[in-house]
Amino acid sequence: MPGDLVLVAEGDIVPADGDVLAAALLLADESSLTGESVPVEKAPDGESSRGTVSAGTVIVRGRGRVQVTATGADSALGRIASLMGTAPGLTPLQRRLARFGRVLAAVTVALCAVVLALGLVRGQSAGTLTEGRMAAERLWTPRGEATVVGTGYVPEGRVVRDGATVTAGDAPELAALLRVAMVCNDAALEPPSDSSTEWRALGDPTEAALPGTGARLGLDRAALDRELPRVEEIPFDSGRKRMTTVHRRPEGGLRVACKGAPEKLLGPRILADGPDAIARAAAQAEALARGGYRVLAVASADHEETADRPPTWESGLSLLGLVGILDPPRSASQTTMAACKRAGIVPVLITGDHPLTARAVAERLGIASREEEVTSGERIREGTAGDLTGVRVCARTTPEQKLDIVQAWRGAGHVVAMTGDGVNDGPALRRADIGVAMGRRGTEVARQAADLVLADDNPATIVSAVEEGRRVYANVRRFLLHALAGGTAEILVMLLGPFMGMPLPLLPAQILWINLLTHGLPGVALGAEPVAPDTMRHPPRPPEQSVLGAGLWPRILFMGAFVATVTLAAGVWAQQTGHPWQSMMFLILGATQLGVALGSRARPGSLANPFLLVAVGAALSLQAAGVYLPALRDLLGTEPLPPTDLAIACALSGLGHVVMRLQTRLKPERPPRTGPSTPRGR
Repeated sequence: MPGDLVLVAEGDIVPADGDVLAAALLLADESSLTGESVPVEKAPDGESSRGTVSAGTVIVRGRGRVQVTATGADSALGRIASLMGTAPGLTPLQRRLARFGRVLAAVTVALCAVVLALGLVRGQSAGTLTEGRMAAERLWTPRGEATVVGTGYVPEGRVVRDGATVTAGDAPELAALLRVAMVCNDAALEPPSDSSTEWRALGDPTEAALPGTGARLGLDRAALDRELPRVEEIPFDSGRKRMTTVHRRPEGGLRVACKGAPEKLLGPRILADGPDAIARAAAQAEALARGGYRVLAVASADHEETADRPPTWESGLSLLGLVGILDPPRSASQTTMAACKRAGIVPVLITGDHPLTARAVAERLGIASREEEVTSGERIREGTAGDLTGVRVCARTTPEQKLDIVQAWRGAGHVVAMTGDGVNDGPALRRADIGVAMGRRGTEVARQAADLVLADDNPATIVSAVEEGRRVYANVRRFLLHALAGGTAEILVMLLGPFMGMPLPLLPAQILWINLLTHGLPGVALGAEPVAPDTMRHPPRPPEQSVLGAGLWPRILFMGAFVATVTLAAGVWAQQTGHPWQSMMFLILGATQLGVALGSRARPGSLANPFLLVAVGAALSLQAAGVYLPALRDLLGTEPLPPTDLAIACALSGLGHVVMRLQTRLKPERPPRTGPSTPRGR
């Protein structure tokens, strides 16, 4: 309740919004609420963001006492949740099937009216991005640069300089840089356990990247802590943007270790280095920042035991170098983005991170080129961002702005799939056509707002889901082609047969038998057809396109007319020559439809869907049994065909398969190339 006092400590989830009354090195991870990956220091009587904590955020360091100011729907978490009040609408496939249902109902009513009219005349009737783990990748000292090779927080890997692997003994200046960065550090690494198979960060994720980096050079964090015990510290402050610790040296005296933002540390007030050295470091820091790295400057100084204590520890320091830290993309992310682009999907990066970091991630993943502009949340708020559908990278965005971006794409007629893991992603996940949340590191709000949850947090699963969705949609169209072509053929046979001298081409029981065999097991088996080889090399279909669009209606009418023509021609010939014409039409009409089903396979000539082969074989056997088994002949009113007539019927029925394959080759099932039309957000 508002007014209650709450004690929070490292690892706690803040239960409500509140004002910070007391704090001891209190640091809160607000990434799930704001999208900012860097934890925020909390202190009483600070700025509004520093002096308050929000429900759902996590305390990563220190402890504090908080007075509750808002709970439930009145909290920041609740206000974001209220943005998701709009109920999710129908998916594109659901909308297409609904339109198709209305069309099919209208056609059915019209056909009934036609049959009724003909019946009155003739007197007859018939009946559907990153891993979230910081890693130091670049090291710079006044003597040169080095690259760190490794993955995430795992303390394994190597440091490479001039193409060769180096150790602490080979590169003393790198060792000095990382020793100071490791002792001026409050984070720790937790090794794999029964509950987790990966190394995890305890504390600030940026600081957590440093112990692993030192280990890759051959340094031991525990040994350093024993060698240089901490005796004093000036904690990190968001205003100062640096942290300083004081350690006792084994030979006597004190060592000051300092790390922080280059713009706050590289200056004559703190460093004893000359102007040229400071200028070189500042230029290098800017170059790393332009590459999207989060840059830390590291400096130190030694003081003798007998020397007087300086007025401040943060003066007269010597610059040791710079550390460039980046949140690495998943190993499969670049391949995933390339697959998305080949499939006509437009990847859009929407993040709360710094614009330079967002640009670097986008370039690494192939989402955007170096020439493309990065739009910030500030520009969106000011209305100077322009058309949001023309932007591929959006940085420093709020939940409301993410919602605006999703709505802009939807308003332009695109289908939007939004991925996210934080509370701040919830509204956009709910508004998107398909919301996709991360299952492992995603928040409960994101998972509840999403339509799909990735259990493995792997973006490659999204491509697999898109491929599966296209397979399902193609199989819906495949079944509609088979079923409606067969239904069209049956209607044409029953309507045109009387005009060709056949008063009742087929009996009601025969029609029902054909429908049972052709639309039963074969129809179900068509739904299990595998994905076509070129499915992910074509753009998405326009959202407004009917499920019977892209030329499916003409194909249905053509195949229906063809099957009806073959059936009627055989019936007329059999009637004129004195053969059992009705039984022959019954056998040919059913068997030809089964040939059409085989001809519509996604991978003809393979055993990718053996169920369809079994289903068609069983249906053909039952169709023949309807002509030759006495019990079924009595039920269906058929007569046995002589061997010659059976051979003719089989040959004519095979034409259904041949013509369907020719039609598929001449007019393959491909959406129109109208350009990418399915944006995907992060």
